[in-house]
Amino acid sequence: MTGPRQSADRLGRLLLLVPYLLARPGILIAEAAAELNVSERQLREDLELLWVCGLPGYGPGDLIDMALDGDRVTISHDAGIDRPLRLTQDEALALVVALRMLAETPGTGHRDVIERALAKIENAAGDLADAPVAVKLPANSKRVDNVRAAVESGHALRMTYYTAARDETTDRVVDPMRVLMVGGKAYLEAWCRNAEATRLFRIDRIDDFAELDEPSRPPAEAVPHDVTDGVFHPTPDLQLVTLRVGRGSRWITEYYPVEEVTRTGGEEWVVTMRVTDLGWAQRLLLGLGPDVTVLGPPELLRRIREQATAALDQYSTPGR
Repeated sequence: MTGPRQSADRLGRLLLLVPYLLARPGILIAEAAAELNVSERQLREDLELLWVCGLPGYGPGDLIDMALDGDRVTISHDAGIDRPLRLTQDEALALVVALRMLAETPGTGHRDVIERALAKIENAAGDLADAPVAVKLPANSKRVDNVRAAVESGHALRMTYYTAARDETTDRVVDPMRVLMVGGKAYLEAWCRNAEATRLFRIDRIDDFAELDEPSRPPAEAVPHDVTDGVFHPTPDLQLVTLRVGRGSRWITEYYPVEEVTRTGGEEWVVTMRVTDLGWAQRLLLGLGPDVTVLGPPELLRRIREQATAALDQYSTPGR
């Protein structure tokens, strides 16, 4: 069984393994496995992986090399892994900016650890760390802190929430699970008693909320979302929308998940995308104006035509 946790554990072990073996030439594999708290089989698999690790080029002298003498192992070439890491200016600046952003993110845990790491890197980067770089945080950072504090209190919440997909505001009672940041936006993940399912609520769309006296008790079926690839995961059962997009609106192919983009040879692209609600697509496309033409489905074409006709009627009515 593999996963992000197992991969991270193995990476840490591999980074430790080379200096560990360099300091103990000829060590018994059984002894090393016991000290590293892994099985002999796992250690041998790690050693096999180390054989194909090294520096770009991956030729003779670039890869880690070792000698296996029966049940003993000795590193014969470390490929420079024993030397301290030297960051380029761009790498150091990117790391400084990332740590500053993490340190300023509302509700981040272990802030003292982050600040110590940042101080060390800024000290090593010297004048480069003082480069005029602004770290911009979400404007609703205070609301994020308030929601996080409510979640940590362990109480259920009653909240007023705006659902953009349906363009409606609803009152809900939820059992909070966690607050998370995805794509620069803060979300409350909770069991929604109205929907009887786990939901992600964008915190900037929570108009109001209040803690209830009762504790938060998500049921056993309240499974957290996998947000590794983002919040929205298009599935074949969702509505397929086909658009002809002009040059000025091509940005939607980067901002929203799309299934296919066909370049027609001119300025226009034909784009297909999945949507959870045609009402949301209707409002999006009306806002884009004549730079986008809807090719399907027919229901979306009908909705947009009716709304556009109603808007024109408002202008043609006398006295308006």
